[in-house]
Amino acid sequence: MACAVWAANPRFDEARRLYDATEFRQSLHVLSAIPDKNAEVQELTGRNHYMLGDFKRASEALEQAFQAQPSNADYALWLGRAYGRRAETSGPFTAAGWASKARQCFEKAARLNPRNVDALSDLFEYYLEAPGILGGGLDKAQAVAGQMAHLDASEGYWAMYKLAERSKDYSRAEEQLRRAIEAAPRSIGKFIDLARFLTKEGRYQEAEQSFERAEKIAGNSPRLMYARADLYIRTGRNLETAKALLERYLDATLTPEDPPRAEAVKLLRKVRGG
Repeated sequence: MACAVWAANPRFDEARRLYDATEFRQSLHVLSAIPDKNAEVQELTGRNHYMLGDFKRASEALEQAFQAQPSNADYALWLGRAYGRRAETSGPFTAAGWASKARQCFEKAARLNPRNVDALSDLFEYYLEAPGILGGGLDKAQAVAGQMAHLDASEGYWAMYKLAERSKDYSRAEEQLRRAIEAAPRSIGKFIDLARFLTKEGRYQEAEQSFERAEKIAGNSPRLMYARADLYIRTGRNLETAKALLERYLDATLTPEDPPRAEAVKLLRKVRGG
């Protein structure tokens, strides 16, 4: 009952609303005024810092949240993500340590909630990308892919696509990715992945068809706008269209799941030649 009463704290509710609206600095300002820095406050503080790219502060806040609630799989997952980003942005002498901590958190999250597909997905990608000395490995990734398939057919096919791509079996990779789309025909992310894959293959017209199919499902998806613009810029194609997409993106209502506005601004400057 105490937790339920506390959850109605209007300051925390406002901080959550600001976070959901991607107003991360304002959310932090509201959280800083809450005297009881319990697990919920620390977790949301950590997420805000994560979204702002301050992965040190993010991990410190998320550490406190997870220490307060060590059975919370979501806290373990977000702490792993913060450690992972610290590994990516650290120097060579500290990166390995942060990467290992990220793996341990992903493993904990998957143990705490074996049905959490997000946790399994992050653990899968860690195993797929990390070298054996840091606990990675294709055999481990394949085992997690099996767990994902058991819970969600589309995510299972997606994992098999990533494994086939890593093995340079591009025919099988495309087959598995198309199966992932068939299993979840309204998944914008899968269409984006297919467009990226086809672009790497030089199959630009087919990539456009994948984007067009996604647009029919969610033409105003900010994630789709950003991905399409980013791919055009990376390949030096349709730059005027890319500029228009990024301008639309910056005017759109974003969520924390969308790429940060700052990244869109960088891309827009790049395409404008600034």
